[in-house]
Amino acid sequence: MPRSTSPIADAATVPAPLEPGAYELSLPFGGRVRTFLLHLPPQARKGSPLPVVVNFHGAGSNAWQQCQYTSMNATANRHGFVVVYPNGTGVHPRQRQLLTFNAGVCCGAAMRHDVDDVGFIEAVLSVLGEKTALDDRRCFATGMSNGGMMAHRMAADSARIAAVASVAGQLAVSRFHPSRPVSVMEFHSVDDRRAVFDGRTPRARFHTGLPPVQAGIDRWVAHNECRQTPTVSDTVLGAPGSLNEGQTVTRVSYGPGRSGAEVVLYRFTGVGHVWPGSLTSLPILLGRATTLLDANEIMWAFFDAHPLSSD
Repeated sequence: MPRSTSPIADAATVPAPLEPGAYELSLPFGGRVRTFLLHLPPQARKGSPLPVVVNFHGAGSNAWQQCQYTSMNATANRHGFVVVYPNGTGVHPRQRQLLTFNAGVCCGAAMRHDVDDVGFIEAVLSVLGEKTALDDRRCFATGMSNGGMMAHRMAADSARIAAVASVAGQLAVSRFHPSRPVSVMEFHSVDDRRAVFDGRTPRARFHTGLPPVQAGIDRWVAHNECRQTPTVSDTVLGAPGSLNEGQTVTRVSYGPGRSGAEVVLYRFTGVGHVWPGSLTSLPILLGRATTLLDANEIMWAFFDAHPLSSD
């Protein structure tokens, strides 16, 4: 998705139905003009309802960077789903860099100003449903870091989201009262120095303290009424001499619980604060990249297996 230099179109007024391709759209919400990127795969031309994945960027990033970093458009084209890349908010209404989402106890200005990002995404899904055919039972969320935390919050607070997959971002909500079972997947490294696996002390300007990853997994397991004893896969080791040398990944899964909901953790070692499968990284800031698995393909298979329950 190339970076657009043209004016951003008002999502409410763009002609319907939208053709396959890339769009940069705006939507007034909460006293601001919010923006997002939209990718419609070639399958949209047939007119059949398609799944949608909302892909949230990390703190300090933006939608365009998340699109480039995750390469999810290619995955969407292979499997036939729509991707929405929302922009968070900054200190100033017109700010387009250094953006954050209000994921609960993180992050930045969005947290401090209690921005209604859940409501914004629900508004985006509603207006897109008027412009292209979306499958209401297959709305999913993912994200990186603060964006992964925002995906968790969507699972906890929105009845529209069927399943989520967080990358390097733990459950960080201040209140946890989901209205139904939700399937949850998380990719997280014990060597992540930014969203620390065991939690970290508060940094008041950025967040008010993150809980341990396992604490969030346990909350979802209990809520979904999954068995508390997980199924643990054989650990995959990085090949000597490869990019992944010294790295490991282990799949820890709980469930199925109520309505078939599952909770899955991919626990890495030797890996940084990164999106598995992406080689676009800043090792000094984020730590080591990994190709031990492709997060896009794994989360899509998980999403595809967990549409919204009719229970």
